[in-house]
Parts: sequence; structure tokens; C-alpha cells
Amino acid sequence: MKRKPSTEATAAWIRLMRVQSRVLDCVEQELKKAGFPPLAWYDALLELSRSPSGELRPVELERQMLIPQYSTSRLIDRLVDEGLVVRRECKIDKRGQFVEITEAGRELQKRMWSAYSAAIEKHVGSKLSDTDAAKLCMLLDRLGCSCGQAAPLAAGEGASTR
Repeated sequence: MKRKPSTEATAAWIRLMRVQSRVLDCVEQELKKAGFPPLAWYDALLELSRSPSGELRPVELERQMLIPQYSTSRLIDRLVDEGLVVRRECKIDKRGQFVEITEAGRELQKRMWSAYSAAIEKHVGSKLSDTDAAKLCMLLDRLGCSCGQAAPLAAGEGASTR
């Protein structure tokens, strides 16, 4: 018989899911109040801006995004319609395409960071000491949240939600 999670592990899971959902909702509301588009837009623009060439294949973008994104193609369509990204055909594989961030996309991502960072501070930073935040990061890393891909952010680079 397989081992079942302990009561404590189950309670930790429930709290983790509830807190993640509530904090994301609060951050989304802060962005909306500031007149910005949804967090998924920021997340996509951040991932594209972090790419050395400023472009990713749609599947790579979806994999890099930190929030669940089941409709990446619709998100990309909206970003294209707003002039924040462009689609480019892959020269090597004519069937493939790249999504490339535009200067307008870079500017929006930078402007959104001011509201996003304030929301992070309000809903996380003000509630945890730096020591507690570092400890929480370590505990989450033990759960596999670091995925070995997340590089430390430079000051002012912006955060993603992974």
C-alpha cells in the first residue's frame, strides 16, 4: 500500500494553494486598479525581454511563463493586436514561428513593474522579513519550485510569478 500524505503535508498543500490563489488575485487587482492589463501580459513580456534575442517560439514562451497559461495563442494574438509583440516566421523551419517583443512591449513591461513590485511588497514583502522570505524560498525550492531554471533577478529587472 502506498503511503498517504500526513495531515501536516496535506494542510501545507491546502495553504500553499489557497495563498497562491489569493495573492495572485490581489496582485491582479492591483494591476487592474493601476490601469494595466492582466499579469499574464507582464509575464509573457518579461520572458520575451529576458531572452537574449528578445524572441521565443510560442511553445517556449508557454513553458517559461510562470502562471498557468492554457491559451497562449490567444494571449499572443492580443499582444500582437496591441503592438507589444510581433510574429516572425522561422527561417530554418518555415512551419515554425517566433514571437518577438517590440519596443512598446518592453516599455509596457517596465511600466507595469512599478505597480507589480508595489503589489509584491504589499502582499508579500510587508508580511515577511527578508530572512523569512529567504527561508520560504529554500522550502519552496525543496518542493521543486526552482526547477533549476530561474536565474536570480537583478535589481529592478522585475519578477515573474513562477
